[in-house]
Amino acid sequence: MKLFYQEMLGFLLVIITSIVIIGSSTIHFATIQAYSQSYSRLEGYGTSIGKLALAKDNPRHELDAKFLKNLQVVMEGEDVNLRIFNNKNRQVYPETTMNWALPQKLFKQLKNGKTIRIRNDHEDGRVTSFSNKDAYTSVIVPWRSKGKLVGVIWIGSRVQNVEQMIVREKHNLITALLSSLVIGGLISFILSYYISRKIKLLSNATKKVAQGDFNVHLKHKDTDEIDDLARNFNIMVNALKESNDEIKAQEKRREQFMADAAHEMRTPLTTINGLLEGFEYDAIPEEAKPKSIALMHSETKRLIRLVNENLDYEKIRNNKISLIQSRFNATEVLTNLLTQMKQKAIQKNDKLILNCPPEVEVYADKDRFTQIMVNLVQNALQFTENGKIKISAWRIKHGAQFEIADTGIGMNQKQMKYIFERFYKADPSRAKIGSGESGLGLSIVLSLIKQHGGKIDVDSEPGKGAKFTVTLYDKGYKEFIKD
Repeated sequence: MKLFYQEMLGFLLVIITSIVIIGSSTIHFATIQAYSQSYSRLEGYGTSIGKLALAKDNPRHELDAKFLKNLQVVMEGEDVNLRIFNNKNRQVYPETTMNWALPQKLFKQLKNGKTIRIRNDHEDGRVTSFSNKDAYTSVIVPWRSKGKLVGVIWIGSRVQNVEQMIVREKHNLITALLSSLVIGGLISFILSYYISRKIKLLSNATKKVAQGDFNVHLKHKDTDEIDDLARNFNIMVNALKESNDEIKAQEKRREQFMADAAHEMRTPLTTINGLLEGFEYDAIPEEAKPKSIALMHSETKRLIRLVNENLDYEKIRNNKISLIQSRFNATEVLTNLLTQMKQKAIQKNDKLILNCPPEVEVYADKDRFTQIMVNLVQNALQFTENGKIKISAWRIKHGAQFEIADTGIGMNQKQMKYIFERFYKADPSRAKIGSGESGLGLSIVLSLIKQHGGKIDVDSEPGKGAKFTVTLYDKGYKEFIKD
């Protein structure tokens, strides 16, 4: 069954249940009220007639038969009948040849001054019917004088007259309830349609997302829980879209890395293969052979370095390397680094500047620290020509900081966001001109710094260079940064 019909059925069941409960209660109340009013009216008549019988000028407490007959004529206008019994339980009005008397059990209660109410004399087992034709609602009122029973009056009205009011109330109630049912059904239809429509929109939007369409947005007014669900759905879709875009970007970078890696490997392999063919066919002059062998060595090392970088990154990322940390003077490491990088800086017409005191103590794995600094300086050299690269170091509270600042091409905000991710290249065009960027250097740097419990920050603007700041903490003061 569709949700729309389920909601309609649910609303209607609630309405019908409410109508039945309210209707039953109302009819029950109307019935009680009708009979209570009838009892009060009849008891009022009986008490008033009793006052006449007990008047001081009527010492025998008898009522004139002619008066009673006239009174009966008057009361018949209200469809009220009466019977009077003396203190011997004999009917004295209307006169009858039959020995008509009240049941002794009731008569004993009347002698004690109790007024008796009879809802329906055809159904009440305490009395015999006062009429064989019509059922009566009646009261039996005792007349007492000086604590003694003087007489008893039975005064009654046809049950159908009393129930006319109840029937009228029932008709009015049925009309009201049918109107409520129609109006309630209409409201139920509107509410069910409104709720079902919102859920259907949500269902259709979910199908689109399942089919890969993340440009779905549900309008909502924040009025109920379904609107809350729509708002959360929009948040989820936005998150999925961002995640999907990120996956596509990662895949694009992976494909670019594979292409770059293939390019990086193809160039030295082509060179080595060409030289080997030259040696095989004796096409290389004797004086050029030493230079050719040196070139093959260089290209081979280049291949080994590319493979090692990938293997090294996987080991670092999966925490498969062990850090042997100790305190040492970082200035000595940085001085040796500048000596190693001097030739490459000269090739790009860059100037390397070391700005640090004679001793900067750092707590780290010396080999991995060297690897971090080498990768950062190489990255600076890669994107800087005819410029300056400044390496600074200083102590901070419970640690040491290192800054590598260049005057190169710089980066925008988007590039800085992804600069430490694997395969990412801030300037992919450089791979095409043989700069040798593999997209792994900074990923390795970040992973190593995290394993040291340190952090790295980058600040850059396009055309104004880049500045990388590395913070390594002393033993016992590491900052554990989550991936």
